[in-house]
Amino acid sequence: MASQHFKKKTGDTKPAIPTASLPDIIFLLLIFFMVSTVLRETTVMVRTILPHAEALTKIDQKRLLSYIYIGPRKLPDGRLGEQRVQIDDALIDDLTLIRTVMYNKLVEQPKLIVSLRIDQDAKMKLVYDVQQELREAGTLRINYSARPESPTAL
Repeated sequence: MASQHFKKKTGDTKPAIPTASLPDIIFLLLIFFMVSTVLRETTVMVRTILPHAEALTKIDQKRLLSYIYIGPRKLPDGRLGEQRVQIDDALIDDLTLIRTVMYNKLVEQPKLIVSLRIDQDAKMKLVYDVQQELREAGTLRINYSARPESPTAL
């Protein structure tokens, strides 16, 4: 009986990398980035260089906030225009509209906090008028945004 020898196959094929789970991984990454990304909802049309403050408190519940911007309007050529008030994406021409807009927001969200983002060079008369309209709307929870005091100034 002749002895049988097993011959080793020599091939140029390399083992394939399994890609069956690749669509699942891509889908999970896509969902992760969609959930964790915060999109900016408002295009700010007024300049708001916030004043400095020594003591600041951070508000954790951002969904309760509604921002009002007060400052000089940004013009297309980079210059600054007249002092304006902006709520959401709209510039307010008639300050009495603030009362209606903020009252409607307060009805939708009873725990609404109004965050005033006021330019450091804004006219106090305009700020006072906005405060009075907020009072008339019943939005009494008001936050004044500021930036931290620089440590070199101390």
